[in-house]
Amino acid sequence: MTTMLAGRLHLADTTFRVEEVPVPEPGPGEVLIEVRAAGVCLSDVHLIDGSLKPFVPVDAITLGHEVAGVIHTLGPGLLGDWTPGTRVALQAGQSCGRCANCAMRRTPCLSPHTRGVDYDGGWAEYALAREDTLCPIPDHLPFDQAAIIPDAVSTPYAAVVETGGVRPAHAVGVWGAGGLGAHGIRLARLAGAAPVIAVDPLPGARDRALTFGADLALDPADPGFAAAVRHATGGRGLDCAFDFAGVPAVREQAATVLRRGGIMVLAGLTPHPLTVTDGTRFSWNRNEIRGHYGSSPVHVEQLIRLASTGRLDLGPSITGHLPLADAAEAVRRLENKEGDPIRLILVP
Repeated sequence: MTTMLAGRLHLADTTFRVEEVPVPEPGPGEVLIEVRAAGVCLSDVHLIDGSLKPFVPVDAITLGHEVAGVIHTLGPGLLGDWTPGTRVALQAGQSCGRCANCAMRRTPCLSPHTRGVDYDGGWAEYALAREDTLCPIPDHLPFDQAAIIPDAVSTPYAAVVETGGVRPAHAVGVWGAGGLGAHGIRLARLAGAAPVIAVDPLPGARDRALTFGADLALDPADPGFAAAVRHATGGRGLDCAFDFAGVPAVREQAATVLRRGGIMVLAGLTPHPLTVTDGTRFSWNRNEIRGHYGSSPVHVEQLIRLASTGRLDLGPSITGHLPLADAAEAVRRLENKEGDPIRLILVP
């Protein structure tokens, strides 16, 4: 075992190709993972098209931040009682180990690194992982479902239960019913939100939102949009609105249907959750806009528990499997939204 297939992005000319590379060897505190499933995310598409850049300068990077597999080889100096064959999901990122928060063992890290962006990820037959990023998974949880938990599921989960503070009977609006938004809908419902209102301009996405548990799915361009939200919330308005679409107009529209003191959560705005006021309409209503990015290891552990006990069914989230050799085809399908994909999975 000296070489393996890996999906590599070459940054100098932004070319992506699946190629033979050396199998990495685990260093101190690391293990080598035999990858069984790796998710394809829009972030991967944006890395390939050049609209997203790695924070750490590299010549080439193996993509893939949603990864599950089994421990293959143990590196030296491990602190945990790990054994080869253990089934694990990998955290989508890791602490830098150098900043003030890391030195004082605080979370979150001030300069987190993302798997498949700042260091090699899991679009490969084997991947390295620091032992503190390993999340054991039970035998009955499929690898493909476990792989997407550390980002596609945990990011909206953290946005809903922590940044947004959604509680039972909160009225919630979710703008964008793609990979993150669809899970945001399901997780808001799991948290007890009522009603859960999805907002998306695409009819197929609105249908998906209803399948994932939305009580109502609205077109943002509908002239009766605001009236429909008021009717669904008994005239009170939304307690919390989530922007998973990343469109500036969402913020303006949400302001018209948030209750006084409501919260707007912008997913992906910043690596550090923060609270800011934005515009006279939000200030006048005493609303808040909160930035949200990523999740923490505890969120991943909680979601593994929810999925493995049947509280959270992630089967419908997996919309296709392709061999690792066809990674470019998976990217093309996601970019073109062929087959209405939530998560395509690469299988080495």
